[in-house]
Amino acid sequence: MNAHTSPRRRRRLVGGAALATAGVLVALSVPSAAIAADGDTTIDLYDVNDFHGRIAQSISQTDGKPTPRDGDAAGAATLAGALEQLRGPDLTTSAFVSSGDNIGGSTFESFIQDDQPTIDVLNQMDLSVSAIGNHELDKGQDDLRDRVIGPQGDRNAQWDYVSANILDTATGEPAFDPYAIEEISGKRVGFIGATVDLVGQGLVSPAGIEGLEMGDITTEVNKVAADLTDGVEGNGEADVLVLLVHDGAESAAATDLDGDSDFARAVRDVDPRVSAILSAHTHQTYVHQAKVGDGPATRPVIQTGSYGFNLGHVQLTVAADGTVTSTVAENIRLVDGTFTPDADVQATVDDAVAEAEVLGAVELGTVDRDLGRAKQRNGSENRGGESTLGNFVAEVQRAATTRQGSQIAFMNPGGLRADIASGTVTYKEAAVVQPFANTLVVLDLTGAQIRQALEQQWQPSGSSRPFLKLGASDGFGYTYDPGAPAGSRITTMTLDGTAIDADTIYKVTVNSFLAGGGDNFAAFKQAAAKQDSGKVDLEAQVEYFRADPTVTVAHDQRSTGIRTTATPDGGFQPGDRVTIELSSLTFSNEPDQGGAVTVSAGGKELDRATIDTTIVDTTDEQGQATLSFLVPGASTDPATALGRAAGTTTLAAAVAPAATTDEPLVVTLPNGQTITLAVTIPVAAAVDPTDPADPTDPTDPGTPGTPGAGGGDGDDGAVGVDTDGDGVVDGTVPANAGGALAYTGADIAAPAVAAGLLLLAGLVALVLARRKRAEREATDLTD
Repeated sequence: MNAHTSPRRRRRLVGGAALATAGVLVALSVPSAAIAADGDTTIDLYDVNDFHGRIAQSISQTDGKPTPRDGDAAGAATLAGALEQLRGPDLTTSAFVSSGDNIGGSTFESFIQDDQPTIDVLNQMDLSVSAIGNHELDKGQDDLRDRVIGPQGDRNAQWDYVSANILDTATGEPAFDPYAIEEISGKRVGFIGATVDLVGQGLVSPAGIEGLEMGDITTEVNKVAADLTDGVEGNGEADVLVLLVHDGAESAAATDLDGDSDFARAVRDVDPRVSAILSAHTHQTYVHQAKVGDGPATRPVIQTGSYGFNLGHVQLTVAADGTVTSTVAENIRLVDGTFTPDADVQATVDDAVAEAEVLGAVELGTVDRDLGRAKQRNGSENRGGESTLGNFVAEVQRAATTRQGSQIAFMNPGGLRADIASGTVTYKEAAVVQPFANTLVVLDLTGAQIRQALEQQWQPSGSSRPFLKLGASDGFGYTYDPGAPAGSRITTMTLDGTAIDADTIYKVTVNSFLAGGGDNFAAFKQAAAKQDSGKVDLEAQVEYFRADPTVTVAHDQRSTGIRTTATPDGGFQPGDRVTIELSSLTFSNEPDQGGAVTVSAGGKELDRATIDTTIVDTTDEQGQATLSFLVPGASTDPATALGRAAGTTTLAAAVAPAATTDEPLVVTLPNGQTITLAVTIPVAAAVDPTDPADPTDPTDPGTPGTPGAGGGDGDDGAVGVDTDGDGVVDGTVPANAGGALAYTGADIAAPAVAAGLLLLAGLVALVLARRKRAEREATDLTD
């Protein structure tokens, strides 16, 4: 690698707390040939953004052949080789710079060594200047100043870290160098740094930036630009100004620069003397010629994506009269094998990988039981099944983004590549579970969009896997109807027991793969807002274990398949039969999940059934049971009840208890987990059998009255009633009974008479003991 000592001028650091930043490298591109007029000077800038410690090469493959995609990394050695080839032997005509997030959110080989290998390779590549990203402050401002940058005379990072808008709260002045001067092609180039709003977006720990505040990007950059061009040597002077900003557009669309975001305003309103804007943070790939203010002038605005996939290249030409124009703005792909890796940098990477193997054997924590992916009957992975591992990782990621307000998290099954066995968990074991180093993204989704995302678990027709089960974080649950038409399968959703509202916006964490609509989850891509935390999935898992090294694996179901008898017109009534078909009651990778499932209403068990734990391939339907019962209370004619259950008749003309409440059906699993269904049945209300205004013993039938005094003729006969709630007719009351306590005239024991009267008044079940007797005579109601 070519060695180069930069003539950069270093300013003394201003006191203040260090901020966490996201490591970004500017993407490089092959320089285009430019013909300079006499007296013109050309300056070549190569940049990266959001490198995030991707020192080892990682290229996707299909059928054994490289097929690069977004998120791949060319590797530090290839980046170094490209720089060596593009800059050539004369390093005085160009510079290698970064827009931040060089470190933090890194892959295992760098992360496990506090990103020192990344600092080492960037030093080897002669990085000159970098903006401070949010990930540079992951471990706080003191770590950035004292370890990453290091003291004067004993520097660690050999480049300047700059930010004009991270301010010392006490003084209002920049807490870090706001700019750095590099002499390139004989011209003084002032690189002004700026950083995304760390506080407003919750990107770093408040404790790590105590004593610091964020200034407006445009305002603070313009202050520095004015100083560097005012002709006063004492405050620094530059011939050319370039903005390295760790913020960026939300997409590659040029229209994103027309909005009112901090970044869009900076693009328009930063001092026109700033000749180029090299951006970062959003991991987008774009090259725009953006208008400056309201005039006709434009300047290049570039971002290289992330991870060293591209190398950005901007060429500026300085005319003899000092006018600066952009002649080249491009991104150069590094993932196609075009550039020869640098041997020295590759040796540094190899050493880091070897050391990571040793450090990877260190214990991270323990788990009390296996954390596994779902499996098929033959033992292979089933990405369609709910798993303890998927739910665990989702909860880890939600916990890692609480600072961003995350309420719910989802994890795609394809992102889980290994199980975790019970007992000790090492760094390496945690790393191989999620080897893709995706960052965690917090989305603003409505309840309706969350429902849509869950519907998209059922994959498009022709997909190799018909169903992909999302892991879900603690507190979130939903029910679905596996037999319903596409788009209408999700029946209920709850968060901490409260129903998800379709119009309410929720903060939902997913990995960067899902956030981009991966695995056909297009709903996530439609988020009204998205915030990339910059935290890598492995990093989140390590932090989770550090906070609680002893993990107890949750084994509650986050989703349950439910099909119930269609609710008839007027709702379910006594005597109607209700059937509930349940599925997804068990995990395919968990032992000892058998047992009975029950259904109840108002605290009364209505039926129970044994769970069938047979594994079902490709879907999440293992753990099945069927519950069936008659709604307790006054009976109806069997034919009428059957018709009501089928939805073909209205309420039968039968006697039903008057004092009832509609209670939801509650399914209870063997582990004690309960699922409240969106189905209700009438249940006898709790009524005091004695009227305080008329303290008459309700068991005293009183004086027999005239038959039919309640309004009937006394000859209408009697109808059957279910006095103990088992669905079996075991008593009678007169069909024409009326009044407060109509007397039946039946020759039965006093308690039975009272029961009939109370049934008629709506005082059922809470007066008489609930006894289950399949058969008994209608007149034998006594104990």
